[in-house]
Amino acid sequence: MRKQILLMFALISSAFLANAQDEMPTVWESRMDHKIQYTGTGTEERGYSYAASDKEITVFDNATGKARWSKRFKEIAPKLGKIDEIIPFWESDIIFLFDRKLGKDQIACIEMVNGNFLWSTDKYQDVDEENVVYIPEEQSFAISLKKELVFIKAQTGEERWSTTKFKGVVGKYVYLPEGYLITVNFVPSSLGALFTGFKNQIAKINVKNGDIVWENTYIGRAERKVISRDFLYDLDVEGDKVVLRMNGYQVYDLKTGASVWSAAFDYTPDGIAGRPANAKKFGVYGGVADPVRVGNDLYILDMSNKRNQYLKKYDANSGKLLWTSPEIKDARAIPNMYVMGDKIVLQIGGAVEAQAYIYKRTNNADGSVTIYEEWRIWYPNVKPNGVQAFSTTDGKLVWDSERFRKGITNMIDAGDRVIVSSGKALYSMDISNGNEFYEVPVAKGGVGNAQLIFPYRDMVAVVGEKGVSTFKMNNGDLVGSGKYKTSQLEDKFENIVIMKTEGADIAAFDLNTNTYLQFNARKGATTTLSIDGKYVYVYENKTVTKVKTSK
Repeated sequence: MRKQILLMFALISSAFLANAQDEMPTVWESRMDHKIQYTGTGTEERGYSYAASDKEITVFDNATGKARWSKRFKEIAPKLGKIDEIIPFWESDIIFLFDRKLGKDQIACIEMVNGNFLWSTDKYQDVDEENVVYIPEEQSFAISLKKELVFIKAQTGEERWSTTKFKGVVGKYVYLPEGYLITVNFVPSSLGALFTGFKNQIAKINVKNGDIVWENTYIGRAERKVISRDFLYDLDVEGDKVVLRMNGYQVYDLKTGASVWSAAFDYTPDGIAGRPANAKKFGVYGGVADPVRVGNDLYILDMSNKRNQYLKKYDANSGKLLWTSPEIKDARAIPNMYVMGDKIVLQIGGAVEAQAYIYKRTNNADGSVTIYEEWRIWYPNVKPNGVQAFSTTDGKLVWDSERFRKGITNMIDAGDRVIVSSGKALYSMDISNGNEFYEVPVAKGGVGNAQLIFPYRDMVAVVGEKGVSTFKMNNGDLVGSGKYKTSQLEDKFENIVIMKTEGADIAAFDLNTNTYLQFNARKGATTTLSIDGKYVYVYENKTVTKVKTSK
């Protein structure tokens, strides 16, 4: 019997290991005539991407790797001997090129598809990726400057209007067919000094002339993630109301902008994760779970006070407060909240998401310059930790698990139960009373402690310190395991999970087949997973390599 068990375990754990040494198939490898300092990967559907140094740029074909066009910047715009920053606006098919000159920044715009020059200007200063927004409905850019918001035609740079009544950057917006934008303003973390005197605004703007039809204030801090650029809030028009989901719910009258009701609580994740050295942009996300609406019931976390935290239930139609839970003491982060049957289950502390853009410029002894760029996403752990459940009826605490006081990564909804990772083990928990259906050590997967878990089909995928393993949700049985190098989650799409080492080697795990493929890259290489999950583009020195994530 013992031999049979050992044989079964060997067969299961070898599922990933069988092809552990296999390389990611190379689709093509293309060598540029210049170093690669800046990169941009277009979708497979769009069909092209770019790689650039500070003096020239090549746009290459995604299918073949062959150059579509390659030009020196001074050929494109004589005033650009070199560039200090490239910002692609894929939706407009335009690239912004920047030559930074301390108060005399030169901006040139070119068409991405053919490299044709469109327009240039030195009129706009302190322009960054963060304060330019493309409005496709008007084929125009909204550029937020220190003193005004300007609206310019994308193809010509012609200024359509400007206003001093909207301060900060145009955030997520709703475009109304009659030619109005409803939007909120915000200040990106890297541009805080640019917008002194900033105040929160939600406004309706006439995009034909820049008139502010109405404006009001909002609660919270509107943000975008610094790398993935995802908005951290939602803005919608629902009937005759404008609904802002940020730190709760904020409802406005569409016609007048008057506040109808609000259940929102200011919260900032400051101090719960450290900023890396040389980080030009940095943010921490997921410290508070999003509100959950079930029919007319709305559940919101109130963490506006750093000492006292509460769960609150509202009537989603009227905004009436229905109950407030007992205090959730000392929670610095509550990343997950699930409403399951008649219980609300909260994950206290654990993994949150941090993103940083790290930039370091070094002047070498021979006069050359070395630029180091890193786009880092990681998942720092916030304490204290715990799991608690509350009644949907009256908000009373139903159970509080002591199990996770020493650590937790995260918790997932598994239908009739929650599965919680302590880092060392998986616990399947009964939501009615907190009792455990099973406890499974993640060491069975052989990939070190769990960094985080996520659901995939009927399995729990464990992202470990040295690879990925999978377990059955219903009983905790090990399904597959792939031991790799010490690495972190780089990206994932459906069944594909990309792990990356500190030295830039990558491995693509396929959760469907329990196999993984690897690619050994140069240290400092930039890697980008295509949005369909089928390929990874690897940018190294002068070479771009396109590899497949599966055979």
